[in-house]
Amino acid sequence: METQFDYINILSKFSLAGELQSCVRYGEGHINDTFKVTMREEGGERRYILQRINHNLFQDVAKLMHNIELVTSFCRESVIKRGGDPLRECLTLIRTKDGAPYYFDGTNYFRVYVFIEGATSYQSVRSERDFYESAVAFGNFANLLSGFDASQLYEVLPDFHNTKVRYRNFLAAVEKDVCGRAKEVEREIAWVKAHQGLSGQIVDKIASGEIPLRVTHNDTKLNNVMLDDATGKGIAVIDLDTVMPGSLCYDFGDSIRFGCNTAAEDEPDLEKVHFDLGLYKVYLEGYLSAVGEGITEAEKKALPLGAVMMTYECGMRFLTDYLEGDTYFKTHRERHNLDRAHTQFKLVDEMLSCFPRMEEAAR
Repeated sequence: METQFDYINILSKFSLAGELQSCVRYGEGHINDTFKVTMREEGGERRYILQRINHNLFQDVAKLMHNIELVTSFCRESVIKRGGDPLRECLTLIRTKDGAPYYFDGTNYFRVYVFIEGATSYQSVRSERDFYESAVAFGNFANLLSGFDASQLYEVLPDFHNTKVRYRNFLAAVEKDVCGRAKEVEREIAWVKAHQGLSGQIVDKIASGEIPLRVTHNDTKLNNVMLDDATGKGIAVIDLDTVMPGSLCYDFGDSIRFGCNTAAEDEPDLEKVHFDLGLYKVYLEGYLSAVGEGITEAEKKALPLGAVMMTYECGMRFLTDYLEGDTYFKTHRERHNLDRAHTQFKLVDEMLSCFPRMEEAAR
């Protein structure tokens, strides 16, 4: 294993039982460095996940781990109360021998989780069933945390889904036009401005108390769901680095934005880009079946709006980054962010054209 740290020494700081057998790089994540650890103990083996936290992105690791510690502890208690297996149905943090949720070696930050056995996370959807089960997993995640006071959490990425702030940032980018690109995207700028009314739809409902402040995952991709190897069912949600206070509509909406697009997020041929209403209904069914009483009627009613709003927000962010010189999202070709913006704008247009049917499905 190629590492730049003494993993034997690092692991010795955590409360792990048994003798270290191996520590190998694991998974396909691009943010943190992740390793699978195998410990030999009497009666067999026990496995863990060791992660070196990317503190360049998450600069306040104490706040990050505060969020994760609270959320995982609450999830564990909720799973136990309903008779489930907390070692498989939620992430379990292993503390250091000093009782801390992470270890700092003077340069890097590390944490350890129990490895979830008998389950796999997949990078892409293999079937409609996978999409449904990811919805079940995220609906269950929301249900487990429905009684949690989200105001206890820090915003590790401030205003991440404050679409009103995103809109102000967009206007500032248009005004400054640091790369001289505004002239070539006048049509796109006009489109964003014409749909400006979407930007306050969810944040205003939270502010007014119409919908409650909830724990949001904020990265609801399939690869953050563990699917049971035997049954294919979604059993746990992983990667809690971006858990923050927000709305269930954010997580639901982002899943729809990404999962119901018939093409790639950066597809330059817009003839291939369509909103799949059938997949929307599949995800909605799975989500509602699992979230149960963990969602209010007002939140349920706002789910379709969350899908439109999150897609609008994402497209606006792509366009903003294009205007600012492609400084945030990684690009691999000229006008890459513009292609991304175009796909999101088309999805919004198609969602709005069938919005009554989206609302009807959510009733």
